[in-house]
Amino acid sequence: MKKIIAIAATSVFFTLGAKAQTVSSNASQTVNLSLTDAIELTFTGSGTATGASVTLPFTTVNDYANGVTSSAQALKVKSNKNFTVAVKSNAANFTYTGTTTPAPTMPVSGVLGILVSANGTGGTIATPFSASTFSTLSATNQSLISNGTRGGNQTFSVQYQGTPGFSYPAGNYAVDVVYTATQL
Repeated sequence: MKKIIAIAATSVFFTLGAKAQTVSSNASQTVNLSLTDAIELTFTGSGTATGASVTLPFTTVNDYANGVTSSAQALKVKSNKNFTVAVKSNAANFTYTGTTTPAPTMPVSGVLGILVSANGTGGTIATPFSASTFSTLSATNQSLISNGTRGGNQTFSVQYQGTPGFSYPAGNYAVDVVYTATQL
């Protein structure tokens, strides 16, 4: 009986010992992330590079005398490098749709102003623009945001103000405002 117990104990010992020996093999490889410079500028309302049309209705004498201001228009920059944002109109003059012939010429400069109503880019609002005073647009790129910091949710908002005065007949006057984000 002692031999059976000794044989059983030896058998268990060898079985456990065999299981304790783990055979393994390793393999490895290098993974490279090949990053390129990336930047995207979108309107937060549409999630695209094209924002909704902004209409400034002039319906009273007070509107013509003091101008009409839009609601805030929010934009988002996603960039893996610091950046700037510039702004311009796509033309020096508004295009006119109406019944007056010949079509009146309304310049963008002096009529359409912009201010930065919020700035979450980590950068600064560039002169002549500000968060409190409207500055007029032109058909030439003007720096709007300087030294924005890289990130995936760098937002800013603008407001427009139209101040045509009493010099232009009724009709629709339109111009595209173009924003350009550029990495530093």
